[in-house]
Amino acid sequence: MTKQGILYGVGVGPGDPELLTLKAVRLLQEADVIAAPDKGNGEQVALRIVDRWIQEKPLLSCPMPMTREQAVLDRCHDEVANSIGALLDQGKTVVFITLGDPTVYSTYLYLHRRILAMGYRAELVPGVPSFCAAAARLNVSLCEGSQRLMIVPASRTELTDCLEQDANLVFMKAGRELGTLRQALAEHGLMKRASMVADCGMPSEAVWEHLEDAPETSGYFTIVVVRQGENAT
Repeated sequence: MTKQGILYGVGVGPGDPELLTLKAVRLLQEADVIAAPDKGNGEQVALRIVDRWIQEKPLLSCPMPMTREQAVLDRCHDEVANSIGALLDQGKTVVFITLGDPTVYSTYLYLHRRILAMGYRAELVPGVPSFCAAAARLNVSLCEGSQRLMIVPASRTELTDCLEQDANLVFMKAGRELGTLRQALAEHGLMKRASMVADCGMPSEAVWEHLEDAPETSGYFTIVVVRQGENAT
């Protein structure tokens, strides 16, 4: 009887291959199949990060369209889960690679829940979150002492409640929303406390210690950090 395989959702960090964990590298090398998200735009950033460790391993491309239409997303997630399930039925070890950490705004979580609900084995393997890498690149702390930290998707419709909190703030995937975010920060007197990192750890990385100096537009992988208190500037 064929032994059922296992799925690992592996965080590969924000972009720098040297930020991969030892566990991630081991699982990549031991995997029978590598599953990678495909956003449909030809960009497979996660694959570029792990390329040196997967060599000629079989690749399962997983459609993950950039859309907010829930019906479309549900259909894609179901189809990918079924494809992975078929591999697990064959006793394969499948590693699904995902940027950053799989527990932080990760598309992989939708697959993880489906695989578990289907009765298969699945495990989460943490990776370096993009906002931690961005703070390190800025050479600043995210929180000290009793300070609080709030992680916010920049696509959030209403930002006022976040901006009024006594907490350091991280706005993730801020590229498309940069104009709206800058305006909101200016209205709350927080522009001078804000920094920005785009494409952290990638060849196209760009860093601005002061958001005021940054361009008006930026790419999808953009993080804005807003620090409160005496160490903010």
